[in-house]
Parts: sequence; C-alpha cells; structure tokens
Amino acid sequence: MTTEDVPTADNTELDTKHSFCRVCHAACPIEVDIDGNDHVVEIRGVKDDPLFEGYTCIKGRQLPDQMHHPDRLRATYRRAADGHLEEVASADALDEIATKLAVIIEEHGPGAVASYTGTGGYQNSAALESARGFHKGIGSRSLYTSVTIDQPAKGVVPGITGWWEAGFHNFRDADVSMAIGYNPMVSSYGAVGGLQGTNPFMVMRRAKERGMKLIVVDPRKTELSTFADIHLQVKPGEDPALISGLINVILSEGLHDQEFCDQWVNGLGELMAEVAPFTPEYVAERCQIDADDLVAAARMFAAGTRGTAGTGTGPNMAPNSLLTEHLAISLNAICGRVNREGDHLESGALLYPDTPKRAQAIAPVDPRTGPPHRFRNLRGYRGEMLCTALAEEILEPGEGQVRALICSGGNPAVAFPDQALTMEALRDLELLVVVDHRMTATAAEADYVIAPTLSLERADVPHLMDRWLTQPYTNYTDAVIEPEGDVLNEWQVFHGLSRRLGTPMPLAGGDLAEIETPTDHDVIDHIYALARMPLDEVRAHRREVHPDKSLITQAADPKCTAKFEVGTEIMMTKLAAVATQQTGSELIEGYVDGEFPFRLVSRRLKASLNSLGPELPGLARKGTTNAAYMNPADLTALGLESGDLIDISSTVGTITGVCEAAPDVKQGVISMAHSWGDGSLEDDKVRDIGVPTSRLTSTTAAYDDITGMAVLSAIPVNVRASELQTA
Repeated sequence: MTTEDVPTADNTELDTKHSFCRVCHAACPIEVDIDGNDHVVEIRGVKDDPLFEGYTCIKGRQLPDQMHHPDRLRATYRRAADGHLEEVASADALDEIATKLAVIIEEHGPGAVASYTGTGGYQNSAALESARGFHKGIGSRSLYTSVTIDQPAKGVVPGITGWWEAGFHNFRDADVSMAIGYNPMVSSYGAVGGLQGTNPFMVMRRAKERGMKLIVVDPRKTELSTFADIHLQVKPGEDPALISGLINVILSEGLHDQEFCDQWVNGLGELMAEVAPFTPEYVAERCQIDADDLVAAARMFAAGTRGTAGTGTGPNMAPNSLLTEHLAISLNAICGRVNREGDHLESGALLYPDTPKRAQAIAPVDPRTGPPHRFRNLRGYRGEMLCTALAEEILEPGEGQVRALICSGGNPAVAFPDQALTMEALRDLELLVVVDHRMTATAAEADYVIAPTLSLERADVPHLMDRWLTQPYTNYTDAVIEPEGDVLNEWQVFHGLSRRLGTPMPLAGGDLAEIETPTDHDVIDHIYALARMPLDEVRAHRREVHPDKSLITQAADPKCTAKFEVGTEIMMTKLAAVATQQTGSELIEGYVDGEFPFRLVSRRLKASLNSLGPELPGLARKGTTNAAYMNPADLTALGLESGDLIDISSTVGTITGVCEAAPDVKQGVISMAHSWGDGSLEDDKVRDIGVPTSRLTSTTAAYDDITGMAVLSAIPVNVRASELQTA
C-alpha cells in the first residue's frame, strides 16, 4: 500500500492511500485521503496509472459520502414479534439463521435454500464465489444472480452458435467498431471487442485519431454516438431486423470473409435465406432509419480489417434477445473478426486459470442441459438458475419449493419483473436474509438485515475487469480504513453459516469452512487459487501492466472440426418468426397494435447505478427520480411539459413517471432507468424515489423460451397525463 502525508488548509495531515473504486465494474484506481479519525475526506483518480490515467466518474467520487452516510446500516437487525426490526449482534443473528436453515433443509431439502447476488455483490470479488461455495456445501442448486435478469443471452448464445477459443478482435487496434445498445461513456460494460469504461472519452478520442470508424445502434443520441461515423437510431425492439439487414447486405454483396467462412462457418446458406426478406428498404421502414445509412453501415463494417460488433443490456433486455445476440456473433463470424495465430489478446485474464487460446472454433452445445425449473420448461445454465422463475419457485408448493433466500447486494423488489408477484413471493418466504448497507425495498421485507463492509473497508481484487481490460494489468487493494460498526464482508455471512451448519465451503483453493477465522486475503487466495498469476505476485505489482504476460493466439489443432453454426435451426426458426412480425411486439401477450404506440427502453444514468446513488447528496443534486425522458415533439403532441406526471401503461400494468424533454431520444420512445422506487406498488413518492419499470413487465406475458428472459426494455406502452398531477 502506497501512502503519503498531505497537509490540509488547517495544517492537519491527511493520510493518502491507494485503492480502487467499486461502485461499478470499472475498478478505477483511486487515491483516498483519510483524516486522523479514519474518516474518508476525498477521492481522486490516480494520474500516473498506466491504463486509467486519473479517470474517475461522478459516482465514484462520492465514496466519502457513501462510507459515512448517516443512514448507512452499521449493525445487523432481525424482525421482532411485533414486526419491527431490532438490532442484534451479527454472531447471534448467524446462529439463529443457521438454525432456521437447518430446519428448512431437513423439511424441504437443500434446494429450498436459495441465494441471489445482485449488481452490488458483483463489486466484491469474494461475494459470488463465496455464495457458490456455500451452495455446493449444502447441496443446493438454487443460486441466482442479476446476470439472468439483464443479459442471460450472453451466457447462452455462445453455446448455441459456437465461439472462438481465442476470442474476437480487440478494441485497442480496431479499425471499425459497432456498438449495439450500450454506452460505455456512462457505464463500464463487457461487450465483445467494445470500448470499456477505462478512461473511455480519452480512449475513444485516440481511436478516432488513428482512423477507427464507429457505428452506433441506439434509439438515443448517446454520449457514445457523438463519436459515431454512422448512428442508426433504431426503433426499440427491432435490433434483430436491423442486424439481419446488415448481414443481408454483406452476404448479397459478397463482402464477407469467404475464406474464413469456408473453414470455420456452417449454415451460411441457411442464414442467407432467412435474412433475404430483410432488404434495406424493408429494414429501413421497420426500424425507422434511412436505407442508405443501413447500407453504408454494412459496407463500413465489412470494409474493416479488424473490429467487432457487440451488444449491450438494452437489446439483451428487449424482445428476441437470444436472436439478437446470435445475429451479432454471426455478423462477427462471417466477417472473420477473430484473433488469428500470433495475435495478442486484449486482456490478460491473470486471475483465472491458464486455458488454451488457439485460433479455432468451439463447437456448439445443447443449451438445455442445466437443472430444470418447475415452470415453462426452463432450465438453469452455467451453474445458475433463472431469476424470472424465482418468484414462482417460492410461491408454488411441492418438491423444489424455495423457502429461504439470502440476498447479497441486490434489490429484487424493484429489479425483478412483475413487481406484485415478486413482493408476494418475498413475503411468502419462511426466511429472508438481506445483506445490504441500505434499507432497500427488499431489506424492508427481510427477517434479518446484515450490514456489510463497504469497499474501502475490505481487501479486494478487480476480478471482472481482469477479463475486460485492454492490457494485462494487475491491481489489488487492502482495506484502507477500519470497518465502522458490527459489519460483515459478504463472504463472512456464507462462511459463518457453513461453519454453523457443519457443511463444507469448497473453493478453488480448498474448503474455506476448515479455516476458523480467515481474512479477506485468505478468501481471495482460495477463490483465485488457480490464477495464471499467483496472488502474492498480484499484490506485489499493483497498478502495473505486464507486457510479458500478454496472451498470444496459438495455432489451431489440426484435428479441430468445430465451426460456428450461424444457421442453426433454433435461431433460424426465431428469425423466420421475426420476419412475419410487423412491429416486433406480437410476442407480448395482450398486445394490440395501435394501443401501445410508445416503446419504453432501459437506460444508464451518469449519477446512479440502478437504484444506487440518489441517497448521496452529491448525486441527489443530479436528480431524485428516474425521469421518463421523451422527445419534445411527443410531449407537445400530448400537451405535456417537463416535470409533469404521466401514467405509462403496458399490457401488464401502469406506473407513474416524471416526464422530461430530451431531444436525444427518438420520437415514440420513453427512456427510463431500471430498478428505482420501492416495494409499495404505489407511486405517490415518484418525484423523491422514482418508480420501478419492472411493474410494466411479467414473467409470462413475453419471455424467451430458453433463457426465460422477460421483456424489460422496448416495452410497448401508452402515455397520458397522470391523475396524480398535483402530487
């Protein structure tokens, strides 16, 4: 840990320590000024960091307020007999929780115990893997995470379509890039070959200076689109039609990589036949774009020698998300946008096992091999069950019913689709344990609320960015201040329960439950025991790039016969169905064309991450609601002005929002952030806390038959002035 003394205006000294931010996935390195009372005073970026170059965002710079907020939870609470929450020692709470879990396991089996790791849990490198170890130890398959809410297609489609062992082209040396529904200028994201939130504005400027062409597909004129050579301002929900149109132009004009396709791609004929109806003229009318722009974008992308198309959570939360992801991978495949022998891979993946990176395809696999849910013929995948089925798994009696839920760093009450069903399920549980530093809508329903350590109070490693960074880069942080109050790291909750239940907690480095009082460092060592770079070496090389650790694509196995399957029957059936749809919304039960003329899309906000942010003074000044951003022409047509309350109705339900004029939003579109509001199902406090858009959706009105993904974006809605206008 690097420290230095910095004098303040009153000549007192501050201790400055290095760490990295964990508000979002980006893991921006920071300098932390701490006064003599162990109080965080200020956060700054680290200017000499070789990748981030001093970059931080407005959210990260509010860490002092987050750490010391007067409403932050600093103790554990349990539900008393009269219904109120009373403070209890965390050790006593874990004793009681373990006793209740033992009874539930005895009566219903281990699968009755579920956990959910939300976005907040992902910002702790030990949280999710500790939950996995706990589940393995008790023999429960009921592990849920936020990944199956907003992007399950990214985990499933590579298995259906096939993948490339050495990955797709890097962003750092791309001469063309296509961003479909993501905005890294606001939110760090792991799109294939896309720009990351690592000093994004400077990195994009440099990319443009070297001549990189940028194509942005988004219904908003986003911050990223200001750099675009072509911005296709697509109608929400029509991403499959648009990408099909791009592929049609490329194949019909012979712009694809014929040599690569001959060796590594199957089903090109089937794909070409199914995209044939998606002519530029048809796609232009359907997507509400210019046909010439579509053709120009297809030619621009195909003309590049390096660079990829990648999708974000927007299209992954919209109808036909699985098909959208398949078409994006197929677009990359037919253009040969893969790392070839001798190419350097972008990230170092230094925290993960050293696996082959050969210039060859990985064959598709059956996506329906995970444990079955009891509903809609759905199955889990990649060691997770599907969040869209969790409420029903809680409410439906019988073998497999979930009776206990441990929620770590997530807020299902406002994040899960069908809010009324979710609230009913949360209240039906025999045991609900929430680990969170705020009294969220989910925590308000809990039997136990456990206060966690926050980022600067724990050791950590940037486990997500290790796979997404543009160079082999290492960082590590110790706790830079002492925890305040009776707080537990997430891993301590699962470790404490495993010890009390007498069950193992297997991790890569062994059974953590065998250690009575491990440290953060011990847990990280256990989780990343198979890392390509030993953890002691990582700790010794903080904020460093390791050119000698660059992964280099190796030659293909001469016996490899695997290929991308771009014309697979599953996807071609979906594509044929899309070709017959006139709006892309016929999948939604109860949809009537003309009754729902608007499309509500999800968005990221600069001053919040889902519901995290507005409770902090510096961010509250940017807004305390997830405004319904609309094109000014739409507001005028409806007789509305910015600040008016509007009722937004789907086939499922109605929410009240605060409309705001936004010229960057396409006409016919409402752009709102996800996961706001509370669990009351009433919107009288919408100006103060926002509203959950998930109330407009259902797990059964429209869902993907493989991932179970509910339609959470591009939702068909209508709009009218609200009866709550005087609120």
